[in-house]
Amino acid sequence: METTIPQAPAFTSHQKFIIAILALLQFTVILDFLVMSPLGDILMKSLDMSTSKFGYAVSAYAFSAGTSGLLAAGFADKFDRKKLLVFFYTGFILGTLFCALSTNYWMLLSARIVTGLFGGVIGSVSLAIVTDLFVIHQRGRVMGFIQMAFATSQILGIPLGLYFANHWGWHSAFLMIVALAVVILIAVIFKMQPVNKHLELQSHKNAFLHLWHTLGNKNYQIGFAAIALLSVGGFMLQPFGSAYLVNNIHISHEQLPMVFFFTGLSVLIIMPLVGKLSDRVSKFWLFAAGSAISIVMILIYTNLTPIPLWQIVALNMVLFMGIMSRMIPATTLNTGVPDMKDRGAYMAITSSLQQIAGGIAAVCAGYIVHQETQTSPLENYNILGYVIAAVTLCSVWFIYRVDRLVKPKDEPTKV
Repeated sequence: METTIPQAPAFTSHQKFIIAILALLQFTVILDFLVMSPLGDILMKSLDMSTSKFGYAVSAYAFSAGTSGLLAAGFADKFDRKKLLVFFYTGFILGTLFCALSTNYWMLLSARIVTGLFGGVIGSVSLAIVTDLFVIHQRGRVMGFIQMAFATSQILGIPLGLYFANHWGWHSAFLMIVALAVVILIAVIFKMQPVNKHLELQSHKNAFLHLWHTLGNKNYQIGFAAIALLSVGGFMLQPFGSAYLVNNIHISHEQLPMVFFFTGLSVLIIMPLVGKLSDRVSKFWLFAAGSAISIVMILIYTNLTPIPLWQIVALNMVLFMGIMSRMIPATTLNTGVPDMKDRGAYMAITSSLQQIAGGIAAVCAGYIVHQETQTSPLENYNILGYVIAAVTLCSVWFIYRVDRLVKPKDEPTKV
């Protein structure tokens, strides 16, 4: 008896459009969050913020995103996914505009809360769209392309944002995101077809009852825990990334764009390769390999002393190759956990718990890391590395459990 892996069908023209538009949309959402890290040193000095205050500014987005995701979860399968996407993306644009208009810490904190309320639901709606429109043997490639939004934000978005911030003030970085997002929103409204097949499977169950039943599913709970853990490391490491490079490694503000550019370039190269691999080999073992690389590199990176620019660039490139090699197989596996009728709610809850866990991580990082003055080195950054390494190790076990759940649904055909 031979075992054959089902051949993944070719993408239709509309599917290609969906991949492109979701990738661009994710680019703006990811950039809106990621840009806080490279702007961190500028923001802390401009708005007179301590490390703990900056941790709250970062986590405010995460906590509000997590809250809105949970509130929206019960309704996520009750509407056309395109309409949900348009509604929440519009709110995200307005929240980002509010960030650009902020003049003090409290205004920025409020703006991040508003942006998170809307931006936190976009990722789950996008994942539900991918799961509805693509079979599981296509999703690795799809997620590879969409996750390239992370790399593109590093290569183009963050360097551009820093260039804008260095020349026209940090507010201009957020205005840049708003301008691009408006163009993408117009494309979604006029070019994207409705995504409403799931409505045929819906019962008349109350929205909150639907949410409760989804939360209560034992198999789903394993997926929730696995994906929530994935965000902890990123939320702990990234918020103070630029402050660490500037104050500990002595990288100048003018050199920061180069670090982010080459980091993003490495991720851009590896994303399609990991996407293709995840459709051909064990997603769990691919995740485990990426985790091993991540742990080693995080422990090296967080214990650095001042080194030349080219060395910090090389270390960043390898570190993020490891980190992103985890994201694609983990996210792809997670899309196979829920039944079609629960996908919107499941993805919304997953995204919410991920954001909330990340928000807690950012607050904790703000208290672990300490800075005596605005120009002194960050203290305890190495302790942060040990905590992140331990969490990464725990996530391997949870993704193994998810892999065991998904395999029966993805059994190969036998001849």
